[in-house]
Amino acid sequence: MPDAAAPFDVRSFLAALPAKPGVYRMLGRDDTILYVGKARHLKNRVSSYFRGGAHGDRTQVMLEQVLRVEVTVTASEIEALLLEQNLIKRHRPRYNVLLKDDKSFPFIHLTAHEFPRLEFFRGSRKEPGRFFGPFPSTVATRESLLLLQKLFRIRPCADTFFANRSRPCLQYQIQRCTGPCVGLVTKEAYAQDVADATRVLEGRNDEVIADLRRRMDGAADALRFEEAARLRDQVGMLKQVQASQSVTRMGGRDADAVAVASAGADHCVSVVFVRGGRNLGSSNFFTRGGLGGEAEVLTAFLGQHYLAREAPAEILVSQPLEDSELLEAALGERSGHAVRVRAGVRGTRARWIAMARANAELGLTMKAASRAGMAEQLESLGNVLGLGGAPARIECFDVSHTMGESAIASCVVMGPEGPIKSAYRRFNLRGLTPGDDYAGMRQAVERHFGRIARGEFPLPDLLLIDGGRGQLAAALDGLNAAGVAPPLTVGVAKGVDRRAGQERLFLDGQDAPLILEAGSPALRLIQRVRDEAHRFAIAGHRKARDLARRESFLEEIPGLGPVRRKELLKAFGGLHGLKQASVEDLAKVQGVSRNLAEKIYERMNPGPGNT
Repeated sequence: MPDAAAPFDVRSFLAALPAKPGVYRMLGRDDTILYVGKARHLKNRVSSYFRGGAHGDRTQVMLEQVLRVEVTVTASEIEALLLEQNLIKRHRPRYNVLLKDDKSFPFIHLTAHEFPRLEFFRGSRKEPGRFFGPFPSTVATRESLLLLQKLFRIRPCADTFFANRSRPCLQYQIQRCTGPCVGLVTKEAYAQDVADATRVLEGRNDEVIADLRRRMDGAADALRFEEAARLRDQVGMLKQVQASQSVTRMGGRDADAVAVASAGADHCVSVVFVRGGRNLGSSNFFTRGGLGGEAEVLTAFLGQHYLAREAPAEILVSQPLEDSELLEAALGERSGHAVRVRAGVRGTRARWIAMARANAELGLTMKAASRAGMAEQLESLGNVLGLGGAPARIECFDVSHTMGESAIASCVVMGPEGPIKSAYRRFNLRGLTPGDDYAGMRQAVERHFGRIARGEFPLPDLLLIDGGRGQLAAALDGLNAAGVAPPLTVGVAKGVDRRAGQERLFLDGQDAPLILEAGSPALRLIQRVRDEAHRFAIAGHRKARDLARRESFLEEIPGLGPVRRKELLKAFGGLHGLKQASVEDLAKVQGVSRNLAEKIYERMNPGPGNT
């Protein structure tokens, strides 16, 4: 590699490149990584950028900024692909295709237990048991869990809660659980319910229905009419589910259909999830950057998306890809099973791809409409406040507490694309007189803009403060203390009867508040940002308050030290489970005597004269 301090000699550098697979990095000013690419033949691939041939507009713009190139030789092209994706995820180069939404997908987890539970799961699947999914959204996952609870009454409770029950809970009373914790169902019967639920999750509904009918007839012949009626209801519910789903048989294999749609510089990749022949829905991903067209976007998406998670047996794509064989090998190695990347398919698979393509096009249309509405609101707000143009970055602060308890301040950020959630911040407010909103606002603004003064965050074009003149003055004091040139700062106060549309805007140096016309684009944007700041502050406050109350509540019980408090909360899954426990349940926890269990129970369930 060339010395960073020496001028970059392109001719000598290219002559020294090896004819081996590897990764190359285009570097600009201050060694900023502009682009990361992989190559089967480093010498040929990197040389192609500097031979003077025709390049796309974005490639030409990038090459004008390149000051030097670094390469890393790898043992194989698969290793180069993996390294490329790791470097892209780590450095997020400007000219690479980058996913804007790369969160993990939720799964349903069947635990490894004598009486297993079905639970919502997101994260690394290293826990024992079976996983079903992925599901395209949290809503789809929870709806599936609710359906399975209704159908087969699999327990939803945590293992610690299950192990400390002496009587059935509410889930048993509403017929969402068979009560295995207290022996109200046999191990064999519960195992049958788990097996039925598993087959439904695998898409084998027809088998389950046939089996349920057989067992229903057997129960009726044996005059067990109540059991037969329950099985009949299960058959009816499963048939309703089949009627409402788009069901297709694909040899029992899992597949994802992936398609990309483009509009100018915008790209949307849509993934339709098919598991066990069932359409679980779709999810859209918007990308930015990239030097090529749709084929490059699709290839980059497959690498970034599936190398971070297990891939299904088939990935159906909307167009042929140059590196499909390499992707298959890398994804198969990462997932531990064969993966096929297929284009030009027919029949049912072609319909899945068409569905994905339609979803991608719709995603672009919706994004364009949202962007147009946002642009109108920003332009209107800039005109109303005399900013001389649409603000590119808006920040809004709010303070939340309950009579001074667990005070939290929030800062949310809005830009031309909408909320910038990665820039959201919460502040635990300390050393305040309970209920002093002004001091809380001053502290939060001073802390945040102190970091802006140090260059950690960009300065906003507009700062909104949830509150009237008092909160505005406190925020301005915080700005002065932070030592930054304050942006335009506006206090947003609710109207006389606190109804939306009657907000009053307070600006520094103006005596009369500014009142915008109800329903105006500028006011709608202000309301949206203010409400988001309020929601974010409330969520943080409730979490902090519940934690503080839980700890202080248990600390009041004599003889209950920190170790025992931890054991109790672990055993019952939190304060809610602890409050439902009997004295016998409490006494089963390690370190808790019968006498201490009675004290805890009395404190949790105060009766007349017991406070």
